Amino acid sequence: MSAAALQLIRRPEDRDFKAHVTDVGSSVQKVLLRFIFGMAVLPYEAYRYTDAIIRTNWRMIISGKKLLEWTTSADDSRNTKNDIWSNYKEMWIGPLLSLACLCLFLITNYSAFYVASPILILWFIAPAIAWRLNIPEKEESADLNESELLFLHKTARKTWSFFQQFVNAAENWLPPDNFQEHPNPVIAHRTSPTNMGLALLANLTAYDFGYIPAGELVLKCKNTLQTMLSMERYKGHFYNWYDTLSLLSLNPKYVSTVDSGNLLGHLLTLRQGLLSLGDQPVFNSRSFEGIKTTAQIIQELVKDKKNEKLQELIVLADTAVQDNPHSLSIITAYLEDLIVLANQLPLWEEEVDYDLFKWKEMLQVQLGSIRKDLSNQIPWLELLPVPDQFIQLVNLDYNSSLSSLHEMENELLGFIEDYKSDTERTASESQWLINVAELLKIGSKSAINTIDEIKELAEECEQLTIVDYDFLFDKPTSLLRIGFNVDEQRKDDSYYDMLASESRLGIFVAIAQGKLPQESWFSLGRLLTNSKAGPILLSWSGSMFEYLMPQLVMPSYENTLLAQTNIATVKRQMEYAKKRGVPWGVSESGYNSVDANLNYQYQAFGVPGLGLKRGLEEDLVIAPYASML
Repeated sequence: MSAAALQLIRRPEDRDFKAHVTDVGSSVQKVLLRFIFGMAVLPYEAYRYTDAIIRTNWRMIISGKKLLEWTTSADDSRNTKNDIWSNYKEMWIGPLLSLACLCLFLITNYSAFYVASPILILWFIAPAIAWRLNIPEKEESADLNESELLFLHKTARKTWSFFQQFVNAAENWLPPDNFQEHPNPVIAHRTSPTNMGLALLANLTAYDFGYIPAGELVLKCKNTLQTMLSMERYKGHFYNWYDTLSLLSLNPKYVSTVDSGNLLGHLLTLRQGLLSLGDQPVFNSRSFEGIKTTAQIIQELVKDKKNEKLQELIVLADTAVQDNPHSLSIITAYLEDLIVLANQLPLWEEEVDYDLFKWKEMLQVQLGSIRKDLSNQIPWLELLPVPDQFIQLVNLDYNSSLSSLHEMENELLGFIEDYKSDTERTASESQWLINVAELLKIGSKSAINTIDEIKELAEECEQLTIVDYDFLFDKPTSLLRIGFNVDEQRKDDSYYDMLASESRLGIFVAIAQGKLPQESWFSLGRLLTNSKAGPILLSWSGSMFEYLMPQLVMPSYENTLLAQTNIATVKRQMEYAKKRGVPWGVSESGYNSVDANLNYQYQAFGVPGLGLKRGLEEDLVIAPYASML
């Protein structure tokens, strides 16, 4: 209690009194709960320790047998049932001793019964308490309603539109750092390794959400990776900033540890995503969902629920989503009907309403790209459906994977030859078989070429992750430096030494590659602070970026310190915003301060109490992307 009183007196300057009292109260509560639990299981622990001491001495001094008998913790846990009756059977000594003492006090010293009863009750219910504490905790899952899911889908689609619009040939297929709309439209023609990694993963995510087909995903990744391979690097690392127009690195030439780590993690994630394409259906079933989302954005802009063609399009896309067809001919029919409806939407003029004009064009481009990709992957698409008399060729109409298309040639050509040998075939049937055979060979060859291209891109991703860490690694501390100034050949004096920072992704990847020792992970600081939602790892600036950015691609495990920290951090952000009367989401972001060219400035902002950096309470900037994270 003296420690709690001392903690109560020593309130940090950047924490308000109410939050400080809550933290101290939470600490005291945990200490009391540990004490009560320790008291409850005291008879059981005494019994187990006594049994171990007697058993060990008997075997070592008297019997000399079973000296190597032991059971691993994993085996013991696997063979133990976690139900209340099994716990009472295992921990019988506590309830038995409780009942024995109860009878003894009632017979010999009735007044002592009232004093001892709280302890006796704890002993009796100790197995039940242990059972309850041993129930695995389940991570809370978001129970989102239809409108919330729609909001997230539309937000994701609008986010993708940035990459769709600005990652283009003019920018050498690299993502510009930002686009500033006010006071004047300005594209920041510079990019960083983090930007490049996120843009590549945005391509993969756009495919997963059905915004682009597989062929477009491969093409976009190929364009960006080819550019990246031509850019100047230092010992495998990309520099911190490049001009997207000239591809020259910006001065000073600097290798940022965290930016390199972000890019490496994203490249390895992209590699796995690309390699999985060969086993995915040629037509992505999520494409109809992606089309529906784009149409719903147009509906949001139109604000006219009676627009018949738009409503028809949304209903048809929703029907296709529910139907989830596996027949290529049915998929094609849906796509063609959707294209017709999209072309029949009102002719919104760019000068009248730019947003409506833009999104209608995006919908038409999206539909056209999906339809064209399907035709490229399935050359015999126009010959479908398969006539009933050629039942053994029905797989031609199935939404197969690229790898299956290659195998299909050998499987179906034999059936085609058998059908062609039938002299009773009509001329049109024979011609259909001849056309299908030729197109099947073309499709098989195309599938092989696409698979080879995907493997080549995956290999390029892996090549770009081969970097040297020696000039950034400090052996005495097992930590990575903040960065390295290449022009001056100078290492930064400071290090990334906190687990709750965006640098943990790079360290995680380097350890996985065998480039850094595991000690680097355990050398990261784990300073904790308390909150209503539980313990939180301290970061430097208390920003969402530090806590949640690595989790975009890193594995997350329930009931770990990092998982608990991320959940508690979001709740703490909400509490802080509620207290300040603003929307929640504080992170690194642009803010309302401009330079001589009217470009907004960028700075790290965070929540007081979560970051070690002083003065966090002096600025309050809300970043919508932080709320989305």
